[in-house]
Amino acid sequence: MVSFHPFEVTIPHITYAALGAFVVLFGMFSLLIREKLYIGEACLAFIFGIAVGPYGVNIFDPRSWGDGSVETSNTITLEFSRVVLAIGVFAIGVELPKAYMKRHWKSIFFLIVPCMTWGWFVCAGIIYALVPGLNFLSSLAVAACLTPTDPILAAAVVGGKYADKHVPAHLRHLLAAESGCNDGAAFPFLYIALYLIIDKSTGNAIANWFLLLWLYQVILGVVIGGVLGWSFRHLMKFCERKELIDRQSYVAQYVSLAMLTIGICTLVGSDDLLAAFSCGTAFAWDGFFNKQTEETVFSSVVDLLFNVAAFVFVGAWMPFHDFHSPELSLSVWRLVVIGILILLLRRLPIMIALYKWIPDVKTFREAVFSGHFGPMGIGAVFISTLAAEQLTRPKGAPQNQEELLQASIQPIVAFIVLCSIMVHGLSIPFFSLGRRVHTVSRTWSRRDTLNSSAPEWTTHTRRVSRPEDVVINRDSAMERGELTPDEKLLSGRDSVVTAAESGSPRNKEKEISSTDTREEDITDGQETLRGENPPNGTEVLAEWKEGPHRIVERRAGPGEEVSLLYGCVWSIY
Repeated sequence: MVSFHPFEVTIPHITYAALGAFVVLFGMFSLLIREKLYIGEACLAFIFGIAVGPYGVNIFDPRSWGDGSVETSNTITLEFSRVVLAIGVFAIGVELPKAYMKRHWKSIFFLIVPCMTWGWFVCAGIIYALVPGLNFLSSLAVAACLTPTDPILAAAVVGGKYADKHVPAHLRHLLAAESGCNDGAAFPFLYIALYLIIDKSTGNAIANWFLLLWLYQVILGVVIGGVLGWSFRHLMKFCERKELIDRQSYVAQYVSLAMLTIGICTLVGSDDLLAAFSCGTAFAWDGFFNKQTEETVFSSVVDLLFNVAAFVFVGAWMPFHDFHSPELSLSVWRLVVIGILILLLRRLPIMIALYKWIPDVKTFREAVFSGHFGPMGIGAVFISTLAAEQLTRPKGAPQNQEELLQASIQPIVAFIVLCSIMVHGLSIPFFSLGRRVHTVSRTWSRRDTLNSSAPEWTTHTRRVSRPEDVVINRDSAMERGELTPDEKLLSGRDSVVTAAESGSPRNKEKEISSTDTREEDITDGQETLRGENPPNGTEVLAEWKEGPHRIVERRAGPGEEVSLLYGCVWSIY
């Protein structure tokens, strides 16, 4: 007889249920979380990853996959982050305005070259000063992982309702374009340090850096991505004209074309992230693809799923046990100081210094915002794992600088990523909460100064405590005997007649006619004034009650001044 076991509880099955439950619950309350509390999915997914990871309930441990070896864990982390980043930077390139890189190349250049170089050296100096075991070359290698802006976290932070309302469109596009291309642009910073560490000959290291990295990886990657994007853009137009492609297949290009690009570039050994961004930019260069997919929401669904999966993975991957390691010269207080200094000095000073030369950063406030929002996330994890794969792994305690760098680069980068996710992910919620608290405190302070039993509407009007404070609108021009505006206009028409025109019989007839018309208007006005009853001080125009007071409005009699008597306001109408 076959035994029946209805419950089969395994770690993968629990993982499926936990991840699915998180996505479902986040989706149910997404309007509250994202549009009212301004908390992105990245921060919550990261916290959830820590909770279900090996330092939480231990149902999701990426480091134990496969045979549990460090090589297998690094390979899984590297390829997973590669796919997530490639799809993210491809989507950024596609969603930029058409021909954006051509029209805004100067702003991108300033953010990529001087700003990234500044951040690279600043991060290296901070790490070199606070991690005694690392020399400056090793510090440069670690700093190269922290130099680029993470495209996944940047999209989660800068996007959304709050950014759409408070961040100008030109600034959002600039930060998105920067985060899309500087992950691939970080390769030169990383490999110059690695070549100098691994290769004992400085000349060979510099030659490899120019020939292998710049020419083969960077430039070839940009060319491959651009050619793929240009080719498939024209192929898509051809299929659209011949009615060979359906609407659902348009949005599938977000994933399929990005995967094709990184597959080809990985096979030939070029920069796959820069190629994916170049492909996305060339693919949507003329705006045709954006126009065809503007009513679809598939890209948003893909972004949500990949963002959640990526940050749950990073949260569970965090090497908390390595944050305090005497053999690696690491301690928690050192990492905390490094994180604070990097968040303050990595971008903010150089953005404030150069914003006048960056066309798309127009004000000092935009410079401060751009300097603050340079988050580090999946991109830093990818580059640090790539660097660890290039270095010799120690079999025990590190014996030289290369082994020490291999063992310490991931813990340092992981702690800075932890700080960046928390700070940048919660900056907008805390800023929004601060504005609300400040507004409420001002309202309370105004109400506390009202020490009167007068009606509430009087707080919005000017207080009158004496009769002479009442302002009466009087026609002072008429009292001085001056002409009214209508009479001036009528008089001006009569004075337009020139000396040459006044001699003709036709103009004389017009002058006589206008004079008669003016006399008729004056006569009618006098008759109207005679028909009105002069005010005698007893005619009541309006009467109403405000709280305990009765207010009567009437015309003032001849020679009578306005008065304020016994809670009743008497005024001239």
